Amino acid sequence: MSDDPIEPKEPDPTGRIGPGSPGWTDLLHEYATAEPSARRVELHRTSNALRTIIHRLHGSTAEAVELAGVADQLETLALRLDKLTLGSMYEGFGESPLAGDDPHAFFDHSPMLGRANPLAPPIELWADGNIMRGRATFGAAYEGPPGCVHGGYVAAAFDEVLGSTQSLGGRPGMTGRLTIHYRSPTPLREELMFEARVTEVEGRKTLTYGTLHAGDRLCAEAEGLFISIDFEKMVELREARARRFESS
Repeated sequence: MSDDPIEPKEPDPTGRIGPGSPGWTDLLHEYATAEPSARRVELHRTSNALRTIIHRLHGSTAEAVELAGVADQLETLALRLDKLTLGSMYEGFGESPLAGDDPHAFFDHSPMLGRANPLAPPIELWADGNIMRGRATFGAAYEGPPGCVHGGYVAAAFDEVLGSTQSLGGRPGMTGRLTIHYRSPTPLREELMFEARVTEVEGRKTLTYGTLHAGDRLCAEAEGLFISIDFEKMVELREARARRFESS
């Protein structure tokens, strides 16, 4: 018998267990707090390696012959993965607003928070009372102006940070409006700190505000409006996604 920790049960693909359903928040919290299985540990390790490749390749001065060798190895790995069964752990694991009222839930596959997503920085978030705090370091692949994070990635980061923050208001929803105020360049390869809070809850609307600092310097501010959602619609989107993947 294996000594590896048991991976928590995955969400029900039929939609009986999903965002808004009884036990959904508990399931996400279970994923977030459970001892990682051997598979999940290796998934994080693989994603870290891919993340390193992405940033090292960006702006690399490698000669053509060296790049050809790397490309050969990567194409071999891609073919190896093509032979494996395509699955999905998307439900709730890629979108922080789907966490219900638990900002600590499990987002391994989020494009901004996910440790299992090589495209993510990733951002680390934690709740400090009624304040959501976060930290991240953006590598070379996120560069816009020389030595600075591209403004589009700053906006995407705020979308995820404020998306997690609005869960503190108890009415999880999706982004209705996101306004970014760029105050000074956001540096690459430097630890950045986010701070955000809910400013108002009115009916289906949750308003949030956040800041991004590099040390004592304010890089950007953001305001987000989130609209609480009908989770039955989310079930429909998941089912439609499943059908598209099955036919591809």
